[in-house]
Amino acid sequence: MRLATGILPIHRWAEGQKIWRPAEDLGFHAAYTYDHLSRRSFRDEPWFGAVPTLTATATATERIRLGTLVTSVKRLSCITR
Repeated sequence: MRLATGILPIHRWAEGQKIWRPAEDLGFHAAYTYDHLSRRSFRDEPWFGAVPTLTATATATERIRLGTLVTSVKRLSCITR
């Protein structure tokens, strides 16, 4: 059985490493984050972009698969141009 986890993009990278690396160490097959502009319950808190968050995560992990739970088509079109 393969397990995955979702991690909110609410942590600055120094703190985020302490969450993403243990997800890999615990044996999760994949970890996902959200690509929403924000989430109502985190309205007054930091909310970072999914692509930079996953890029930073890829530099600190080795085996875990990374991805987004929801990806905005509008955002993707800006990235691919």
